Amino acid sequence: MVFKALPYTLKLILSIPLLLLKLHNNQTKALKRTISNTHASHSRSQTLISDHVIHTCDLSNKTLIFDVEGTLLRSPSMFAYFMLVAFESGSLIRAFVLFALYPLLALVDDELSIKIMVMVSFFGIKKDSFRLGSSVLPKFFLEDVGLEGFEVLRRGKKKVGVSKLPQVMVECFLKDYLEFDHVFGRELKVFGGYFVGLMKDNKNIIKHRINEVVGEDDDKVCFSNKPVKHDWIACSKDVYVVSDAEKKAWRILPREKYPKDLIFHDGRLAFRPEPLNMLVMFMWFPFSIILSISRIAIALTMPYGATIPIMSFTGVQVRLKNNNSTSNPMSLDRKKDKGRLYVCNHRTLLDPLYLSFGLKKPFAAVTYSLSRMSEILSPIKTVRLTRDREQDSKTMDKMLKLGDLVVCPEGTTCREPYLLRFSPLFAELSDHIIPVALDTYVSMFHGTTASGLKCLDPFMFMMNPRSAYSVRFLDQVHGTSDSRSTRYDVANHVQSEIGKALEFECTSLTRKDKYLVLAGNEGFVSKR
Repeated sequence: MVFKALPYTLKLILSIPLLLLKLHNNQTKALKRTISNTHASHSRSQTLISDHVIHTCDLSNKTLIFDVEGTLLRSPSMFAYFMLVAFESGSLIRAFVLFALYPLLALVDDELSIKIMVMVSFFGIKKDSFRLGSSVLPKFFLEDVGLEGFEVLRRGKKKVGVSKLPQVMVECFLKDYLEFDHVFGRELKVFGGYFVGLMKDNKNIIKHRINEVVGEDDDKVCFSNKPVKHDWIACSKDVYVVSDAEKKAWRILPREKYPKDLIFHDGRLAFRPEPLNMLVMFMWFPFSIILSISRIAIALTMPYGATIPIMSFTGVQVRLKNNNSTSNPMSLDRKKDKGRLYVCNHRTLLDPLYLSFGLKKPFAAVTYSLSRMSEILSPIKTVRLTRDREQDSKTMDKMLKLGDLVVCPEGTTCREPYLLRFSPLFAELSDHIIPVALDTYVSMFHGTTASGLKCLDPFMFMMNPRSAYSVRFLDQVHGTSDSRSTRYDVANHVQSEIGKALEFECTSLTRKDKYLVLAGNEGFVSKR
């Protein structure tokens, strides 16, 4: 995605180190295959996973033991996952250090490469605050799972995963999203509550631990791409080998086949942080800061009629669709001297601002949480709600009597194509509700966060080389006073209409659910 922005000449130059690396890897793999052939007298049967037997044999009563990186993930390199740890849990400087070490990582063997990346990524990170294994990494792992390997995985009675990565990186992904029963990864050493960047040597006891949790008498089948290098292979008489050529032909696991829906994820990076992509990001970063400040200055100072064309020229597109509500006479009716209530789903903190651009006029917005900096910089009036129903109802009713108002009843942002439960408070306040369906596109950075600094959200969104906002106005909906519907019926109807317009799935999940998954709290953040 980001790589496409490179000029063709620069692409060619930057691809030379990767070609050399690929040649080095091919030579290394060929050597390892030669070594493997010397173990041909091994008593266990070793069969390619793509052979006909794997598609016909019954695995429903067997315990399947997987080499996670070798038989489930399509990518041969683990660099991107450690880069996510370095960037999201560490800092930009830590990420740059890891990126600078990439040539060295390409030259050393796989085990030493993992140790170096662990040291750079984890050293000094507080153990109790590390949540990337559940909030950031599962999305990137799922997008790397091969459909063919997954189809074999789902046929087993029990699933055991063995990983060369630290346990804190893979355990949540494997247990929560792929439904593994047991996961054995590398343990990290901790001192004073902080990771020291070193791994415990527990490779030699994995076989014993597998037999403890599974049982020595269970019928086990192992899946690996380097069987002679794993002691735990001795747990099974049957070994199926995944070749490197076979993995290259694997298809990506479709989202609809995920055992568990990926609804929540955190982190700032919107692309897979492979080496070339990170090179582009580091080259772009200084310019992005200047561009972000310039875009924000344009949004704060320019007239509404000029803002959209100028922002589009700088790479931020605004797409307006079905803007019939503003010209509908019914929507202009001020019943009880109240303004129009715009109800939209929540993608970023900039939602009300882009509605203002689309309507070419200012109006007020209510929000459940907003950083002080965002509140100061906002060109439209913002009012913070308290989550006390009676007090918030009075506040919103008072603002509606002063003019038009926008509210995001989800109460928090959601990046994926899902809608969280709509709070029904808005349904009692107005008989002229205009649903607004919002969608966003970013190319490099996400403009939302659950565990980071919220004051940086607008800046991060504006730092993207290209981004887009889609604003679609839907048919007007009446509130509770003009019908027999309850406030819950109205809220669910509005959620459903927005979901249909965006082709998003409606859920009953709430802000609390999101923050418990991503930040380990209930969503009450400081006003930073």
